[in-house]
Amino acid sequence: MPSWHLTDAADLAARHPYTFYKSPPEAIAQVRPGEVVKLIFAFHSDDPQAPGAERMWVLVETIEPHGHFTGKLDNMPGYIADLHAKDAIAFEARHIINTQHDDDDNLVNRYAGLCFVTKRVLEDGAPVGYLYREEPDNDDDSGWRLTANDESDDYINDSANVALVSLGAVLSVDDRFIRLLDSPAGAAYAFDHSTQQFMAVEE
Repeated sequence: MPSWHLTDAADLAARHPYTFYKSPPEAIAQVRPGEVVKLIFAFHSDDPQAPGAERMWVLVETIEPHGHFTGKLDNMPGYIADLHAKDAIAFEARHIINTQHDDDDNLVNRYAGLCFVTKRVLEDGAPVGYLYREEPDNDDDSGWRLTANDESDDYINDSANVALVSLGAVLSVDDRFIRLLDSPAGAAYAFDHSTQQFMAVEE
């Protein structure tokens, strides 16, 4: 038995749509023999520095019915000892995470911008209750700041209670406010429990 197996990327994408990108069916349908696609090769290693999986390109040779493919590995593995460049690989559409036909406008890229969020939301599971947008600090910053709206000033002022993560990471735990994220800097919203909606407020 090989030490590795292909990750079911379709399952990961279904569970983590805002943070894990997988090529959509329409992109995979355009794949032709001679093109490359990327798969995730998961493996176990006793090396504590090993990543647990390698993302590598496979050169497609045949496309069979019902989403089945064959090809040859187009990379040299860095950690998987029993896998080599040009080894034959049989895989399915559910394993493909990237093709040459992917559109950069996808959920993961759209919400890759960073935001500050309290750990009440990110770790304790409290829903977002208040969010506002500042002018971004840099190109990676979305400008959004999100809280549960029940934190004390002392809690928020302690940097240990605030995380800098992608908007997608927050949307993965609470996406009720997604329609607000195109609002400009200066926008602020609080969740109104009587109407069960986010309402614009003065920051």
